[in-house]
Amino acid sequence: MGFIFVCTDKSEKYMLESLTFPQSKAYGHRVFAVKPEDYIFLYNLDSDTLYGPFLAETEGQYDPNLELFEGKYPYYVKVKTVGEIKKLKNASIFLSKLGISWRDYLTNKGVRALLSVLEGKTVPKKDEGYIDKDYRPPIFSTTLWDYPKQSYGTTPKGNNKYPGVTPAFIIYNLIWRYTKPGDLVLDPMAGSGTTIDVCKEERRRVIAFDIVPTRKDIIQADARALPLKDGIVDLVFIDSPYGDNIKYNDHPRNIGHIPATEERFYDELEKVMVECNRVMKEGAVLGWLIGDQWAKGVFVPVGLKIYERLTKYFEPIDIVCVVRRNQASNTPFWQSKALQHNFFLRGFKYLIIVKKSSKRKPKELNIKWNFYER
Repeated sequence: MGFIFVCTDKSEKYMLESLTFPQSKAYGHRVFAVKPEDYIFLYNLDSDTLYGPFLAETEGQYDPNLELFEGKYPYYVKVKTVGEIKKLKNASIFLSKLGISWRDYLTNKGVRALLSVLEGKTVPKKDEGYIDKDYRPPIFSTTLWDYPKQSYGTTPKGNNKYPGVTPAFIIYNLIWRYTKPGDLVLDPMAGSGTTIDVCKEERRRVIAFDIVPTRKDIIQADARALPLKDGIVDLVFIDSPYGDNIKYNDHPRNIGHIPATEERFYDELEKVMVECNRVMKEGAVLGWLIGDQWAKGVFVPVGLKIYERLTKYFEPIDIVCVVRRNQASNTPFWQSKALQHNFFLRGFKYLIIVKKSSKRKPKELNIKWNFYER
C-alpha cells in the first residue's frame, strides 16, 4: 500500500528533519490505515512539491501532545528514507495525469507508477488500478451516505450473512467523527459484532451486548438493563429492530417480536434510550440506525417515531439518510411489483445522531440569511 501525506511551507522542514509525518484529526482515519513498510510520499500543498519515497517504520500513531502546532496534528507516522529523497515540482500536474489524489489509498501498482514519476521516467498512463477504493470507506461530509458494500478492507466486519447485518462504514464514520483512540464505544444490540470489529481495528475500546449473543466477545444482556456504571461511555451505536419483520432469535424478551404498528414497540425501545442515556458521559453521542416499514398496504414511519422518542432525552445533532443496498426486495421482481401496485420499496434508513446534554435549552439563532431578488 501507499499513502500521500501533506504538509505546508510551515511544517515541511519539521517533517523532513524529524521523519515524523503528522496529520490533523480530519485525516486521522488515513493515518491509522498505515502499516509498517507501507510506502509514504510527502506533498507540500503550498509549493506543489512531492517528496519521496519513504517507508513507514510504525503503524499510524496517536499522541495529543505531539509538539507540532500545539497538538493540533495528533495523528502521525514515523518514516525512514529509501535511498536519496527525490523531489518533484509541479506535482499536481503529474498526479492529475495518473488520476491520483493525495487523499487516495494507493495500491502497489499505484506506488510503482508514482515512483516512476519521481525518478523522472515516462509518466505511466492513467489506470484505475492505482487506487484501492475498498481499503477504507470515505468520511462523508453530507447527510447522504452511500457505500456499496457491507464491509471494507482486508478483514471482515461482522457477518454479512446475519439477518439485518449493520453496514460497517456507518460505525467507521461515527467513531472517526465523535471519538478519539482509546474512547469507549457501546453497542447494546450487537448482532453479529460489526461494531466490535470496526472499533478494534480503529483502536477504540468497545463493549457489546445482545439478548442472544452470536460470539464470545458479545456479553449476554438486555439493552433495557445494561450491567454498566453511570456516565462511562463516549459513543453509543444502535441498529435496533424496525418491528417484527426479521426473526433474530426466539428469546421471549426480544423487542424484535413486537410489531412496529403497536405502541408497545416504541415503549420498549424508549427504555433502551433511557438506559443508554444513563451510561453515557455528558456530551457523548448516540447514533441510532432505523428504517421505516411498509407492509400489506400500511406505511409505518418508524424512523420518525424513534426520533420523537429520542428527543425526550437527547439533544439532536442531525439525521443522515443511509442508502439501503443488498436487501431482499432489491430485485427485478419486487421492482416490477412496486410499479404495478403503486407502492415504494424502502430505499434508505435513518441514522439519527443525538447527544447527551444536561443543558437542553433551545438556542437562540442569530443568522443573517441571504435573500435573492427574483
